[in-house]
Amino acid sequence: MATETDHFERRAAALFNAEAPSLLHLARFYVDDKTAAEDLVQEAFIRLSRNMARITDEARSAAYLRSIVINLARDHNRRGLVSLRHHPAAVEDEPSAEEAALGRSGRQDVIDALRELPGRQRDCLTLRYYYDMSPAQIADGLDLSVNSVKTHLQRGLKALATILEEKR
Repeated sequence: MATETDHFERRAAALFNAEAPSLLHLARFYVDDKTAAEDLVQEAFIRLSRNMARITDEARSAAYLRSIVINLARDHNRRGLVSLRHHPAAVEDEPSAEEAALGRSGRQDVIDALRELPGRQRDCLTLRYYYDMSPAQIADGLDLSVNSVKTHLQRGLKALATILEEKR
């Protein structure tokens, strides 16, 4: 007979299989080091597992994970800025087949430009254009109003275009 713990473990495993690759890509928008991104995703799943019983709507689990990854990445970067001189620079990861096919330099320019944006603008743009989420879904996941999300998207796109144009 399956216990409630077994049910949660199966849910977590299925969620990991479905969401981990895209969460890793999301984390890489925020951190350069692939190992650090993997650690952030792992920590997000650990935190989710602690609260799995409280999540009644399984569709919310993925949004909850994205929020956790974004917040962990912000914390990681904040700590990194404080202690940058204490750590050697991360070794550049080998590009994946996907990165090679898409053209690493153009993609890296966009990622670098995204990293220059204020946090909420970066979050909204990443969720909108990488995850193809609607403004309502983004608002729900980030606990913002829909109008606030639309403002962040509009300002973020304008700032992103300016940054990319300046780099040309």
